[in-house]
Amino acid sequence: MQEVEEPYSRRKARRHLAKQRIVSFAAGTGNPYFTTDTAAALRALEIGAQAILMAKRSYDGVFDSDPETNPDAVFLPDVTHLEAIERGRRVMDTTALSLCMDNQLPIHVFNMTDPANIQKLLSGERAGTIVSSPAK
Repeated sequence: MQEVEEPYSRRKARRHLAKQRIVSFAAGTGNPYFTTDTAAALRALEIGAQAILMAKRSYDGVFDSDPETNPDAVFLPDVTHLEAIERGRRVMDTTALSLCMDNQLPIHVFNMTDPANIQKLLSGERAGTIVSSPAK
């Protein structure tokens, strides 16, 4: 990873963000039993991110069933963290979803094959599904 990005440092990431730079995170935590989803949630919370942008290769967001096996799968524009966990919506792993739910961190799930989606999200427009929880 050092050939592509500098090693993670919370202090450096926050400094880059303070300078209005884009910060991306790649790979996992290096700990067994923790997925890259959990790493994304951890890093987002550590830097005080407003949301996680989760790009999918061929889906426009979250569906009520697997669109690969069910051609009648229904797109869900909004899902709660708890619903994603309880109904197995396959947004991300349960540990990551729980972290996001406990800290009220929304997740935007969108299709990465449409280049306009990231621009939409960064401009405050909607793209894909928003996974969130009601304010406490």
